[in-house]
Amino acid sequence: MKKYMVVCAGLCAALAFTSCKSSESAYKQAYLKAKQQEEIQQQQPAVVQTQQPETNVVVPLETKAANNTQVVDNTDNVRVTQERVSLVSGSGLKNFSVVVGSFQSEANAMGLQQQLNNAGYNAQVVKNEERNMYRVVATTFDTKEEASASRNDLQTKYAGAWLLYNAR
Repeated sequence: MKKYMVVCAGLCAALAFTSCKSSESAYKQAYLKAKQQEEIQQQQPAVVQTQQPETNVVVPLETKAANNTQVVDNTDNVRVTQERVSLVSGSGLKNFSVVVGSFQSEANAMGLQQQLNNAGYNAQVVKNEERNMYRVVATTFDTKEEASASRNDLQTKYAGAWLLYNAR
C-alpha cells in the first residue's frame, strides 16, 4: 500500500512540474510585442500633458457635541480645558490652574497634594462633580500666560500636566 502511495505521489509531482512548463516562444512573443510598442512611442511626437493639482477633500470621521470640552482664548495655541469644579482642599482657585493629576479616589488625590506641598507648591484638590473626578492643582494664576509658563515647567516632573479654566 505504501509503495502504491509513493508511486502515485511521484507521478502527480512529475505531471505538475511538466504540465505548467512555459514555452520559450511565449517569452519571445512578449519581448517582440514590447519592442513594437516602444518603437511606436518613439515615432509619435511627444505630447505634453498639463496636470492640475489634486484637490484633497477631508471628511470628518466623527462629530461630537461641543459642550464636552471648551477651549478658552486659544490665540497662543495653548489648550485650556473648561470644567466646573469645586474646592475640596486648599486655599482657593484663580481663573487658570495647572492640573498634574486626576483621580477617582479622593485619597489618591490627597496623597499627591501632600507630595506637592512637601515639594514647595501650594497644591489644592478640586472635584469635577459631572465626571466624578478629583483634580490635583499644583499652581493657580489669574492669567493664562502665567499658567502656561508654570505648566511648561511642571511638565518636566509631571508629564501630562494641563491647564484648567474654572467655569464656576
